[in-house]
Amino acid sequence: MQAIQILQPGGPEALTLRDLPTPTPGPNQALVRIEASGINFIDVYQREGRYPTPLPFTLGQEAAGTIVALGDDTASSDLKVGDRVAWTSFPGTYAQLAVAPVALLIRVPDHVTSQQAAAAMLQGMTAHYLVHSSYAIQPGDQVLVHAGAGGVGLLLIQMAKSLGARVFTTVSNDEKAALARSAGADEVILYTHEDFAARIKQLVPSGLNAVYDSVGKTTFEKSLEVLRRRGIVVLFGGSSGAVPPFDLIRLSQLGSLYVTRPKLQDHTATRAELELRASAVLNAVADGSLKLRIEHIYPLIDAAHAHRDLEGRKTTGKLLLIP
Repeated sequence: MQAIQILQPGGPEALTLRDLPTPTPGPNQALVRIEASGINFIDVYQREGRYPTPLPFTLGQEAAGTIVALGDDTASSDLKVGDRVAWTSFPGTYAQLAVAPVALLIRVPDHVTSQQAAAAMLQGMTAHYLVHSSYAIQPGDQVLVHAGAGGVGLLLIQMAKSLGARVFTTVSNDEKAALARSAGADEVILYTHEDFAARIKQLVPSGLNAVYDSVGKTTFEKSLEVLRRRGIVVLFGGSSGAVPPFDLIRLSQLGSLYVTRPKLQDHTATRAELELRASAVLNAVADGSLKLRIEHIYPLIDAAHAHRDLEGRKTTGKLLLIP
């Protein structure tokens, strides 16, 4: 089978298409023929070496496809060969075939395609825990979503609006602004044209309840500045780079603020919580109440092109690889 691996950390050129033996599912695992694999910033961080991995390493942590074999000790699962499944948070999905723990597999609803499932699992469940757990939005809250035309950003806007929030967002150009507005954003700020912090302070002098920040280095300080007393920055990514160390006394000086740095695995740590979040997202996709934007679909061999597009912020919505 073919797979994309990194042999050494580096830029997109480090992505190597290799012929590998077909993997064999171990105990409590399934072998899945992948029909679509999601592309996410964690893949970039692993490729760069920011998140070290054992080498060689097959990238990708999100996919959907069909079970072709089951390992031992899977009798307690209700999954069977031929079932359509999706999963996230287990590596090896930039490939034609992959093994995954049955405990992570979610059956894909009939009215959801494999491409939709692969597009929704990581970003959809991320948006779900952000608005329900990291900062649980209440009706009337005012929140800021950075990178509002990105994959998570578009889903976050929709979910925040469904919970009754007034949603501010930042984007880089008019095309992305239109997408953010179509997702439900109330106030769209082009950070390339104006200072987002100054604009929000003008619109909401008392400050926001929360900022959902996936950008990191270039936005973090000003994200703190736009909060109301005891507001929170939910930092869940670093597309512009890691946030430098800072003195925690700043949180006190700016109004007893909070900062959290969550990750999906801690919000899907039990099977019950995984099923709750995955079902909420996939059922919303199935009934049309959650709209996915699949921006581009790349063949496996073009994984490096996909990474360049993602890092260059040339994309909106979700990127997929098709084996």
